Amino acid sequence: MLDHPARADTRLGRQYRLAQATGLPQTRISEIARGKRAITIDTALRFSKALGVDDRFWINVQTDYDLEVERDLHADELAKVTELVAS
Repeated sequence: MLDHPARADTRLGRQYRLAQATGLPQTRISEIARGKRAITIDTALRFSKALGVDDRFWINVQTDYDLEVERDLHADELAKVTELVAS
């Protein structure tokens, strides 16, 4: 199983300060940092504002992670899909 990319982001290590800055519960930030919870649009927007990064950064991190998990989970089924358009 892949580690959630948020686990490696040191900005989430300051959970108390981030909770205060974003108005989110510290438990939610902790769960995200431990890879136990997904980053929602609301959370992504709050993280982006508090941490000074583009609005799409955190949602892209979550989407990339979700794609990799699903590719791994459904690799056998995806291998059987027939391409309708030549690549």
